[in-house]
Amino acid sequence: MTHATADKFPGEHPSGSAPEAGAPCGISRIEPPSWWTGMQTPLQLLVAGEGIRDCDVRIEGDPRVKVAAVHRAESPNYLFVDVAIAPDAVPGRYEIVLSDGGRVYRAPYRIAPRRKASAERESFSTADLIYLLMPDRFADGNPSTDSTPDTREKADRAALFGRHGGDIRGMREHLDYIAALGATVLWPTPLLLDDQPEGSYHGYACADHYRIDPRFGTNEEYRGMVAAAHEKGLKVIMDVVTNHCGTAHWWMRDLPFADWIHQFPEYTGTNHRFSTNMDPHASEYDLHLQESGWFVPSMPDMNLDNPYVLRYFEQWAVWWVEYADLDGLRVDTYPYNEKGPMSRWCAAVRREYPKLNIVGECWTASIPQLAYWQGGNANRDGFDSHLPSVMDFPLQEALCRALASGSSRPGEGMVRVYDCLSHDFVYHDLSKLVIFVGNHDTERIGDLLRRDPRRMKLALTLLATLRGIPQLFAGDEMMFTSKDRSQGHGGLRVDFPGGWASDERNLFPAEGRTGVEKELFEFTRRLFQWRRGKSVIHHGRTMHFFPQDNTYAFFRYDDAEAVFVFINNARGKRRIPWSHYAEIARGLREGRNVLTGEPVTLSDATVVGPRQALVVEFRR
Repeated sequence: MTHATADKFPGEHPSGSAPEAGAPCGISRIEPPSWWTGMQTPLQLLVAGEGIRDCDVRIEGDPRVKVAAVHRAESPNYLFVDVAIAPDAVPGRYEIVLSDGGRVYRAPYRIAPRRKASAERESFSTADLIYLLMPDRFADGNPSTDSTPDTREKADRAALFGRHGGDIRGMREHLDYIAALGATVLWPTPLLLDDQPEGSYHGYACADHYRIDPRFGTNEEYRGMVAAAHEKGLKVIMDVVTNHCGTAHWWMRDLPFADWIHQFPEYTGTNHRFSTNMDPHASEYDLHLQESGWFVPSMPDMNLDNPYVLRYFEQWAVWWVEYADLDGLRVDTYPYNEKGPMSRWCAAVRREYPKLNIVGECWTASIPQLAYWQGGNANRDGFDSHLPSVMDFPLQEALCRALASGSSRPGEGMVRVYDCLSHDFVYHDLSKLVIFVGNHDTERIGDLLRRDPRRMKLALTLLATLRGIPQLFAGDEMMFTSKDRSQGHGGLRVDFPGGWASDERNLFPAEGRTGVEKELFEFTRRLFQWRRGKSVIHHGRTMHFFPQDNTYAFFRYDDAEAVFVFINNARGKRRIPWSHYAEIARGLREGRNVLTGEPVTLSDATVVGPRQALVVEFRR
């Protein structure tokens, strides 16, 4: 008997908890584990229990909450129950009652009052800096949960692909560090239970969609961390995965329907060709492999064409936003989902939360293909993803390749950035592009830039001043590098020094940082704290000029202000051709150097040193 929500706030329990002693065992799980009054999203309960498929179902507590329909699964151990909640229904404790002849099974169910103004919650935008971290690699606030009896993989900090012990308490203890850096949004990689026997630290192979991994903490701790972040001016994004689960997921032992996941006679992986979604010449064969093949053998591919699967994921996303008071969602491997159902998923979540931003990971260097996935784009096939935001992988690639090169040959160096941004006419909404130089899946930017702090400052300057929503990967503010580049993800996802009591160094407090770490942290902090109050950066237009000699110059401007950015990625000094910018620079007199605070007047005689940036703000 699921005894989860009788007397607590909904969600304050591990999903699928064991029955109480002496209780009937006809109901083993109900998902979502609770709900709220005043919601737009229809409620469909997944009820699991041995042999319950043919049971009758009713709800006791208030006639304004009742069963609208019951759907029988293929498995004898599931029911899907549509619940109608009237607008004037009373919040409180209800009972789900299943009966089958002489047997009666009861499970308490909580319907809570909805948080005031929940539907109108604001989300992340160009005014923000997103700080991305991997919880297992950030800070271990509670060593007693590094390994738990109910999870298979145990902690081994020496293992590059093993669990290291970082957790929710560790994140909460260092919220001040994140806020001091100038970040305004926290994006942890997935925190839900991942019970794979190895490599489970990343969280992308979910084993229970309504339970925080106990090695990270509890549902209550997660909700408390979000509340603490809000108190410090930080929003929180939840990283969600709709494309796949893990082979250790509880439902893999007994699927509700055979087509709950995509199944093949033998293991079949995706072909990773998500161009098949918009290619007018693509074959159905290739498209089917792309969206139905498994991502890797340990991650079964969900079938969102099954309406019960789609409804499950729609209300699951809504449940976490409502329960934890979240500010946005990031969707992993977005184009690998069936695009029609995922369009309906996005639309459903945003019907509940019209202002909620959702960013999709659409990993492609093709600008037209990336633009295809942003909601509202005028696609020739009429498709609308309803996905507000996408991650700007083309710009990420251009920035990394440009900054890693000292070449001034045609098409190389900073010309790559100029060329990439010159295609901005393809995008529907530039303000919803998430820009970055690295994340948990890419190579460390510090490795790519050969540990050169000058190049790192150029990367940070561009991240702070270009259009879009900037995202910084934890440690890049101090140019972390991989422990072992040959080990890929396991090598680049390094622990944050000071996150563990046994660490020899602690880089969280100012006194623990020295040399380049101190220099880069202060540079990042100064730059992004300045950015927080600059509407011209958040909402202004861009004018850029064709790069000369591996330099790049652009203005961000509106009617009141202009910010001039000059990037010298060359090995030698470069003069600023200020007179070339007369069409926008005329009338701009004395400005302020953003990086030093000093007044400055620019002219054709102004020189910028090798691999240095100049950022000057002007009143217009």
